[in-house]
Parts: sequence; C-alpha cells; structure tokens
Amino acid sequence: MQGLPSFCPRPRDLRRGAVLTFAFAGVVTAAAAMGCWDGAGAAGAPGSGLTTAAAPPGEAGPGPGGAAPGTADREAVARAAAEAVAEGKSGKKAAQEVVSRSGDRWGVVYDRAEFQDFADGLDGRWTGVGLWPERRADGAIAIARVQPGGPAARAGITAGDRLVAVDDRPVTGLKTAEVVALLRGGAGTPVALRTARGGTEASRTVHREQLRADPVTVRSLPGGVTVIKVAAFTRGSGARVRDAVRAAPPGGGVLLDLRGNPGGLVTEAVAAASAFLDGGLVATYDVRGEERALYADRGGDTARPLVALVDAGTMSAAELVAGALQDRGRAVAVGTRTFGKGSVQMPTQLPDGSVAELTVGTYRTPGGRSLDGTGVTPDLPAPDRAEERARTVLGGLGVGP
Repeated sequence: MQGLPSFCPRPRDLRRGAVLTFAFAGVVTAAAAMGCWDGAGAAGAPGSGLTTAAAPPGEAGPGPGGAAPGTADREAVARAAAEAVAEGKSGKKAAQEVVSRSGDRWGVVYDRAEFQDFADGLDGRWTGVGLWPERRADGAIAIARVQPGGPAARAGITAGDRLVAVDDRPVTGLKTAEVVALLRGGAGTPVALRTARGGTEASRTVHREQLRADPVTVRSLPGGVTVIKVAAFTRGSGARVRDAVRAAPPGGGVLLDLRGNPGGLVTEAVAAASAFLDGGLVATYDVRGEERALYADRGGDTARPLVALVDAGTMSAAELVAGALQDRGRAVAVGTRTFGKGSVQMPTQLPDGSVAELTVGTYRTPGGRSLDGTGVTPDLPAPDRAEERARTVLGGLGVGP
C-alpha cells in the first residue's frame, strides 16, 4: 500500500482524529466482499456503517482515543496490533478481535491489500466475482446485487439468492466485511461458492476478474422525464448527476433512482444533492459529541419537479441524499423504507500498515432526523411498480404525457 489514498487523512491526522472518514456505506463492505469497493468517505476517507451515536452536543463525549458505548477504543485497537506485531503475530487479526469484542457492528480492519482494493472500489473498479452480499437480521448472508456480465452472473447467481459458503467455509453469522474478505483475491484466482434458492443449494466455482461499474446511467421517458440512476456514489458520480440535470429538457421532470444504492463517498453524495439545491444544509454529523455540517453548493436546479426512488437497498450516503431532498421539500420520495445506515467512521492506521475504521458518531438530515436504524420513510409507499407511481407523481406536478 503506497500510503493511504488521497481521500484518506495521513497517519498523523488519523491519530489526532483531525479528519474523519465518514463511512456511509454498504458500498465498501459489500463491494469489497466481491472484490472490494464498499462504503465511502467523507471529508475524504473511507468507511461504512451504522449504529452508535456519540454524546449529544453540549454533553461530555469520550476523550481522545476513548470510545462511546458500542464503539471500539482506537487506542486499544492500535495497542493490540502493536503488541501482536512485536510478538511476530498478525496485527490485523489482533485488532479485529478488539473491534469484534467492542460491539462496533460496522467497525472493520483492512490489511494493506484490502485497503488498496477498497480505494480502487471508490473509483468504480475492483477485483472480485461481481456480487454484493448483505447480512440479514437472522445472520444469513443474502446476495443483494449481482454485477451484470460478471463471474457470478455468468454462473447463474442472482439477487435474492442466499450465500451459504465460500471455499467450503460457512458464512452465516459472519459480518459482511468478513464475507467480503473471503470473496476477494487476485484476478484469475478461483473461488468456490455455495448458494441457496428456494430451499435448493447449488455449488459452482468462478474466477475473480477485474470489474468496473458505471455509477450513473441516464435514460429518457416520454413527456420530458429524465431518469437518473445512481448505482453508487463513487468518485465523479456527483458531477455526473449535475451534468445529467443540466442536460435534461427544459420544463421536464427528473426521477432520481437511488434504489439498491449502497452508499459511497459522502463528498459525492453532497455534490449530487447540490444538483437540486441552491446551497443550504444537507446533513449534520457528530464525531465524539462535536457537531459538524455538510452544505450544498449554490446554483443547483431548484425548479424542476423531482421524485426520488428509494427501497430497502438504499443505504448510507444514498439515504443522506434522499433524506436531505425530502427534508428540504425538494423531492417526493417514492418506494419503500430505506435500510437505515447512517454512522460515521474514523480511520486509524495501525503499526503493521493495516487500517481500522471505527464508528464514532451518526449523521442527521436537515430536519434533525437520525436515519440510523430507521431509514427514510417514503412520502408515497410503493412496494410494487414504484417507477410507474413516481411517473404518476410527476404527472401531478405537470410533467409527462
């Protein structure tokens, strides 16, 4: 690993906690699993998560290096790694054991190669089999998405299948990041996957590949409706959304499709929200009790009718966008309740070069809502035919045939 990537603070900043990584994401954990490209970073670093909140503003939060309930003490994590390295053992394994005992549900430790894969994932490229795993409440690992044309898709694996084992190791009960670690590997290397569908199990061996995804796609519908689908907030996606809005026909409406979006870089999410706002608050977040804020750039399109499509696969940074546009009265949210992942992580570089991402707080929408564990509730519930319902909403706003 050639040092931490540009979106991540340098080691001195990490130790001081001067810059946070904001991990909003399903992106990183999930993507890393298939090849690595999960989660996201704000202020410029990666992470992923949801769970604990730091002390409210005005109340005493944990001191430097301290940990709020349900989070790992970063000094304890670093100390465990250093002691393990001094004894010739794995610093990453020792650090992960501390994180696991802490109750930090979204805390994760990356080794050098994993962290580099993670960085590549934020550029929309990674090495893997092309599937996104997610852990259900019962501990089962479901396949949330499959990369079209990727190794998993060519092997007949589809979204909704359950992942039972990777290279004969059962994955039920593992964290998503742990499943991701089992799925990652070098391009061309084989990996055996056992999946289940409707009570029937199947095994197949696939080979990892270099994969790339287009995070933003645009299509036009009759009546001047533009559909902007954001698959993940990887680098450059915010500008792509802005350009698509500017290119939309005058007087037309926009369907911003955030369904299945696992999150990504918070800076890109804010840029995407800015395409529809003229400045103002996008979200607030706390880091060990200290509240900070994210603001939209000025000059966005505030007049064009807008509907945001969301579902249970809308996570982290994508929820930040949906919640901001909803609270600001800028978009009508249509679909089903979102995942409810909205925590902040901070990266710490460990003595062996690995990186621990630990939860330090949560974020809130402009209206003060914490989406952590609750998600965004759509203005118009639509478990079926959501796009059709969204077009009806735009019709009521004077857009469409």
